[in-house]
Amino acid sequence: MWVDTVKLWSSVGYTVDMTRSTTPDGLREAILTISRNLLNEGGPASLSMREVARRAGCTHQAPYHYFQGREAILVALVEEGYRRLEEALAQARRANEGAAPDVITRAAGCAYLTCALANPGVFRIMFRSDMYDSDAHPQVRTASLAARAQLRSLARLAYGTDDPRAELTLWAYVHGLATLALDGPPALGVGEQVRRCALEAIDAPYFVDGLRGVR
Repeated sequence: MWVDTVKLWSSVGYTVDMTRSTTPDGLREAILTISRNLLNEGGPASLSMREVARRAGCTHQAPYHYFQGREAILVALVEEGYRRLEEALAQARRANEGAAPDVITRAAGCAYLTCALANPGVFRIMFRSDMYDSDAHPQVRTASLAARAQLRSLARLAYGTDDPRAELTLWAYVHGLATLALDGPPALGVGEQVRRCALEAIDAPYFVDGLRGVR
C-alpha cells in the first residue's frame, strides 16, 4: 500500500511529519487531525475548509468528499470527544469499583481533567451549542448522553445515591476544574503550573468532605 507524508502544523508553529495511507480513510483521519490542531491553535475561528485543505496538501474540494462543510468536521470531532470522555470515565469506574468514595471522586476528576487537557480545542466546543446544531446531528446527543451516564454511575458509586443533585455537583466540580485549567485567569499561572494546581485540587479533601451532605 502506498503511503505519503502530510505536513501538519503543530500548535507551536513547527511542522510535524505524519505518515498516512492514501486510502480515503487515511485522508479523512488526516483532515480530522489537522482540524484538531487548528482548534488547539486558534479556536473555532481558525478552522476553515480551505485551511484544512492547504495543510493537508490536497485540493480545496477534497475535504468535501468526506465532510459536507466546517460544521460536519466539528460534529465529527465533538462526537469523538464525547466518546473519548465516555471511555475515560468508564475506565475510571471499572478501576475503582468498590473503592472508598473519596478515591472514586478523585478518579472521576483525574479522568475528566486528563481528557480535557489532551484535547483542549475539541473540549472547548463540546459544550457550546452555538457551534453546531445538535438537533440535526443526533449522534452527538447520543454520545453526550453516554458520557453523562458514566459520570452518573461514578456519582452513584461515590455518594451512594441516585439523587441527580449528586451527579450535577460532581459534574460541576470536574468540569469547573477542567475549564479553569484550560482558560482560567492569569492568577492561576500558566501551562504546567495550572495543571498541577488542578490536580492538587482534586487530591485535596475539601470537595469530597463538602459532598457528604448529599448522602
